[in-house]
Amino acid sequence: MNLLILGATGPTGRHIVDLALQSGDTVTVLARRPEALEDLADRVTVVAGDATSHHDVAKAMIGQDVVISALGRSTSVRADDLFTRAAAAVIGAAKETGVARLVWLSSFGVGDTYKAASVMQKVAYSTFLRNIYANKALSEEAIRSSGLDWTLVYPTMLTKGPARGSYLVGERLPMKGNPTISRADVADFLYKAAHSTEWTHRDAVITD
Repeated sequence: MNLLILGATGPTGRHIVDLALQSGDTVTVLARRPEALEDLADRVTVVAGDATSHHDVAKAMIGQDVVISALGRSTSVRADDLFTRAAAAVIGAAKETGVARLVWLSSFGVGDTYKAASVMQKVAYSTFLRNIYANKALSEEAIRSSGLDWTLVYPTMLTKGPARGSYLVGERLPMKGNPTISRADVADFLYKAAHSTEWTHRDAVITD
């Protein structure tokens, strides 16, 4: 399969790249810092550009089967409209290039998933994560109405732990306290979702 990965230089995105290469997929990444992927120079196609640029995304999207977005704001609590701008660029480029499949990484607590959050989670989502979550919610409204074959993925708090290989996935999951999941396991699900139609036009909540 031909995969375009956005956010490939981030910790979750890099896990996806590694999984795809191990499985023999053809990988293209769009990166503002191509030098961050120098160790993969002979194994992936690196397109220098910005995921919020329609032109750059369309250039990278030519010939792809699936787009996986693992874009994030690292430790920042400000979205700076990253997710809405990236969604607009991806939707426009997808329609231009004819790529229909999109797997998009979000966060548990965004949009309707907030209703199922625990009290502890809601405190975090409605305070210091409020700006980022609001921007993510807007981006997902655009994706849902885009006509693309989308999957929206909502992991609980991300950790740097190793992949466990087993995790809970559902459109709705009960929450207690502040559950977590490793970035490696999230990458595993994103990758598998990209190769299946099971989660097309569905929300996937994921946690340990």
